[in-house]
Amino acid sequence: MSDIPRSPNVFHPTKPSAVGSRNSLAQEGRRQRDEYEQLINEEAENILKVMSVKLPKEVLERLDIMGGLKEKLYNYFNQNYQNMFNRYIVTTEDEMQKKVRNFIDKEENKTLARYSPKEISEMLDQIAGADKFNTGEIEKSIVNMYGHLQGHIQRGVNDLENETNALLRQKADVGAFIRGENAYSIVKCAFKDNAQKPKTVTDVKLSVNILDSELISPIFQYQATVEYLIKDQIARTITNLIDREIEQMQEQLIDEGKEELSDSEIIFEKFKLVPKYTDDDTEDESSRRYTFMAKNLLEKIEGLRAEIDPREFDPLNIRENLKKIIDMENIRNRGFNTAINSMTSILDTSKMGYQYAENLKNARELIIREYEDTVITRLPDERYQIRLKYYDSEQLEKERAAYDQQVEAFKVEVFHLMDVVESVYQSKKSNFKVTDFDDLSSQMRGRIKKSKADSGEPLYEEIKKTWNEIVRIKADQTEIEKLNQTYLHEKDLFKKVLIRSREKIRGVFGYQNPEARVILDQRIDFLEKEFEDFEYIINPYHIQPGLLLDVDITSIKRKRYTLQQMANVLNEFLHGISKGFQDAAFATFKRRRSTVREDINQTFGSGPEDMTVATTPEVEHFSAAEDAPENPSVKGKADVTPSRRKSSGGDLQEL
Repeated sequence: MSDIPRSPNVFHPTKPSAVGSRNSLAQEGRRQRDEYEQLINEEAENILKVMSVKLPKEVLERLDIMGGLKEKLYNYFNQNYQNMFNRYIVTTEDEMQKKVRNFIDKEENKTLARYSPKEISEMLDQIAGADKFNTGEIEKSIVNMYGHLQGHIQRGVNDLENETNALLRQKADVGAFIRGENAYSIVKCAFKDNAQKPKTVTDVKLSVNILDSELISPIFQYQATVEYLIKDQIARTITNLIDREIEQMQEQLIDEGKEELSDSEIIFEKFKLVPKYTDDDTEDESSRRYTFMAKNLLEKIEGLRAEIDPREFDPLNIRENLKKIIDMENIRNRGFNTAINSMTSILDTSKMGYQYAENLKNARELIIREYEDTVITRLPDERYQIRLKYYDSEQLEKERAAYDQQVEAFKVEVFHLMDVVESVYQSKKSNFKVTDFDDLSSQMRGRIKKSKADSGEPLYEEIKKTWNEIVRIKADQTEIEKLNQTYLHEKDLFKKVLIRSREKIRGVFGYQNPEARVILDQRIDFLEKEFEDFEYIINPYHIQPGLLLDVDITSIKRKRYTLQQMANVLNEFLHGISKGFQDAAFATFKRRRSTVREDINQTFGSGPEDMTVATTPEVEHFSAAEDAPENPSVKGKADVTPSRRKSSGGDLQEL
């Protein structure tokens, strides 16, 4: 097939199937020009014969039959044949164009609206029309059926995919627990050996943070004011209107053949449109901020929360009726209830039963445990616990303050322990022998002082000590780091202080176990356990306002049943309530000039010398800019939109 000439790379009048060719590959070697020349010659000869028979002899003598008449007949037939043929070709092309266009539109509609019954809608419209026969309810029911079917299929595919990946990769880490597209939402994931059965059982801690901007259905605190809920709805409406105007602006630029707005330009255009819908004048009733809801109505509901004192409740008041409208829409509880229903239904369908569930609705917190008992020694090795809680900015500030106080408390207790151990160590040392470097340094202090007296160098005792010889010196924090504390340096310091204290006790007492050593060992064990539990929880500085999903799993290492099942549950839960990470740069990605292929949008010149392939619009824009001096503000642009054929028939649209 490589020797077959193809369009648009070949232009020739006689090569089969080339652009501008009179011949086609479908004719299998026939020559169209010879055929219609033979047809025209035969018809001209037949007419001349008829004329020679029918006309009188004296008339024939006056006609130049062998000369001009034959040529005129030939030209007449040739011209009419060409006109008929051209009209036939144009008509055929137009009809084929319509059929191909309708076919493509139909297939695109099937693809774009995969689960929308377009064929049924068209059939019902043809029966009676939208005004006589309402197809909305039928379409909704069919869409619901498709949705449920797709949900079951998707759940089965997810289970099969996770099981297959687990079998092929034999992973026992974070990669086997949660999928890559949801990895960005992980705040903390830790695998560690179980304290009671470290060889056979694994403890897994997973914390996932779903931001407010990523939630499909927004979540509000129970005591959020009615005024805040209404203003939030108005703000969402304004944002949608601004987005709609930006889309219309982009479409207008495309129709005019100009470049679309870049990401940064879109942001600034949105900034410009904000004053069109709102402003900061809170006193003027005609202010734009009161376009959607009047100032006097907002004043009526100022400070109104989820409940109204029964002694003040009046069903005829404006305040109570506005609150009733908001309550009927269920804006306050919709988001959190949706998250709870999603989690519990997924656990049920995944055969992950639970014996304990506590829904703290007003606190926006859900606690689910597989077993009601909390004593670890009485629980099986396969178990899980889920904590789902919504945090706003104020709650996170309180959590961070408590976290700071806890770190400071650990610092006080750990360094107090270190001082006690150091005092015990110093009291047990012998005054007559060298035990450590400090004893040796004290003995040599006089000699060092004499050697440095001549040079004038400061003594070791006179130099300010900045290194504690436990961890390296911590760099000063910036303002940003202070607002996002990690406490990694402090946690490392506490661990090493406890380790060093235990080693020093071992060095003092050896294999003896007096009462003082038992007390010190118990204190170190207590602080180590408490600090390990504290380090296991989530640092609130790393959480952003939104939904926090905290999962604790215990699973047998060689079995990992609960681990695999919970992976399916969490991935489906995240897919159901979260829109996921959205990168505007990727969403609005367009081809750059360096990546545009040269064989796209090929055209041909008008003359034989210009019969070469013209490359992309990026190359054409130089000549376009020179040919359009009437618009000097637009530089380096070309009209690359497809031309629209205007026909008198009205039904011929562009393909």
